[in-house]
Amino acid sequence: MIRGIPFDAPLYEIDEERGVEYRNCKAIAAMFTLKGDLSGIVPEDLKVLGNGGIWISHYGFSTVGVYNEFISAVQVEDELGDRGYYIPYIYVTNDSAMAAGREVAGAPKKLAKIELTKELDLVQGILERPAGKRLVTVTMKPNIRAKELIEHILPKPTYLYSIRHLPPIRGKGGVTQLVKWYADIDFHVDPAGEKVIFAGPASISYDSPSAIDPVHKLEIDAILSAIYFEFDMKLGFADILKELRI
Repeated sequence: MIRGIPFDAPLYEIDEERGVEYRNCKAIAAMFTLKGDLSGIVPEDLKVLGNGGIWISHYGFSTVGVYNEFISAVQVEDELGDRGYYIPYIYVTNDSAMAAGREVAGAPKKLAKIELTKELDLVQGILERPAGKRLVTVTMKPNIRAKELIEHILPKPTYLYSIRHLPPIRGKGGVTQLVKWYADIDFHVDPAGEKVIFAGPASISYDSPSAIDPVHKLEIDAILSAIYFEFDMKLGFADILKELRI
């Protein structure tokens, strides 16, 4: 069992064999080609493949609580030849999810206002930090079934990468590690036996760039695809790939 502190009342507890479990979730995800310089954002040990993505989700139940999440991701390849997503920016609405993500996987989670709403024939996700400071808006119209597309965007499992950093105190105890983890996603199935995954046109705007939360540094060249999906999921931990020096 992976446990947070304080030890007599931990903020989170994770079954290391089963990982973090999620039920009754929904999300939108958009993939796009990237432009601009990513040095200083993605570690040199990972090869950037040229595409990025944004994921905005609502988790109806999880073993670290109910919450919403925003992820900015860069498609990469590690030194073993596995492909996945490096996460430079990630936000949540729940302190347990934030602490577990940072301490166990190294995901650089911050608390923020995140919403995923449906109105008319559209689905929209937003990120604000603080509330009222709109950083990102993603709007899509899920109007066709997505099939072959999903295996390229979210394979099973989908590998994730982040940097876990424990700052030193007076030159002692510091460690920086490249961590490889994964999302194992099971898409919901409708009464006809089809996966609940819809594609459609989308727009992404970086509404108000922030020096404090520079998600806009993942510059968008062209949107490749966008999907809406409903699912269950497990997050697990694959390996510590490397000790880094910063």
